[in-house]
Amino acid sequence: MDRPEIPLAQLYAFVVLAEELHFGHAAARLGIAQPPLSQQIRRLEDKVGHALFSREPGRIALTPAGRELLPAARHALAGLADGLAAAREAGSGRAGSLRIGFAASLALTVLPGLLRTFRERFPAVRLDIQEMTTTPQLAALRERTIDVGLLREPPADDAELDFATVLTEPFVAVLPSAHPLARQRTVRVEQLADCPFVLLPRAVGPPLYDRIAGLCATAGFAPRVVQHAVEWQTVCALVETGLGVSLAPESVRRIRLKGVAYRGIQPGAPRTRVAVAWRGDDRNPLVSRLLEVLGPGAESGP
Repeated sequence: MDRPEIPLAQLYAFVVLAEELHFGHAAARLGIAQPPLSQQIRRLEDKVGHALFSREPGRIALTPAGRELLPAARHALAGLADGLAAAREAGSGRAGSLRIGFAASLALTVLPGLLRTFRERFPAVRLDIQEMTTTPQLAALRERTIDVGLLREPPADDAELDFATVLTEPFVAVLPSAHPLARQRTVRVEQLADCPFVLLPRAVGPPLYDRIAGLCATAGFAPRVVQHAVEWQTVCALVETGLGVSLAPESVRRIRLKGVAYRGIQPGAPRTRVAVAWRGDDRNPLVSRLLEVLGPGAESGP
C-alpha cells in the first residue's frame, strides 16, 4: 500500500469545504483567510491528481473524485480523533488494559471486592485476569506478561519487584469431618504430628510452603506429605476423602465441603501475608490506579 503523504490540515480543510460548499463560510469555520484555504485544496487536488470540487460563479460542488474521497477523509479524521482520545485516557490511567495474576484462594477474599471497585472507578479499562500460583506470578511479572500480581507470602527481597501487604489472615487446620480432632474447637499443631498431610507443592509457592512447614517444625515435627495439589480447593477435596489433613489460610473456610471441618490452631495466632506485586520500573498508570484502589498501604510500597 502506498503511504498517503497528505497533511491532516489539507484533509480537514477538504471535509469542511465539502460540508459548507462555500469558500468564505469554510474559511471562517477554519479560522483562516480564503487564499490559504484555496491553496490547501489545490495542493490536495494535486496529490489526488483530479479536481475535488467543480467551481462555477457563485457555486461549488463536489466532483465524483471529491464524493469518493469524502467518506474516507471523514473516517480517517474520526479514527485519529478516537485514537487521540484513547491515548489521552490510557496515559491518564482511565482506559487501556491491565493484566492481573492472582492466587486462586484470593478469589475467596480480596479479589472480588477489588475488581468490583476498580470496574466502578475505571469502567473503560479492560482487565485480563489470570489465575496462577505465586512462583508463576513472579516469573510472569519479570517476563512482563502480567502487570500486577496478587499472591501469598512474597519473597523477602527482590531487586526487580515491589510488594505491599494487602491483608493478613490466620492459618486453620483442615480436617476430615470424621477426624477425632474435628470435635475440638481449636487444634494444637503438635496434635497433627502423626497425621498424613495434603499440601501445595513447594515449587508453586516456596515461602508459603515454608511457613506451613515452619509451623510444624515449631511444634516439633516435619509434616508427612502424602499428596500434593496445586489449588486449595483440590487440597480440601482430598482432605474430604480422608487422605490426610492440611494447614491452610483461613479463607479456605469458604470452600464449603460437607465432609471437611476447619478449626483454628494453637499456640498463638500465626498469620499468612497476602501481597500485591508489581515491577518497580513499570510506568503503566493503570498499575498506580490499582494500587490506589487497594489502599494507602499498597500505594506506599513495601
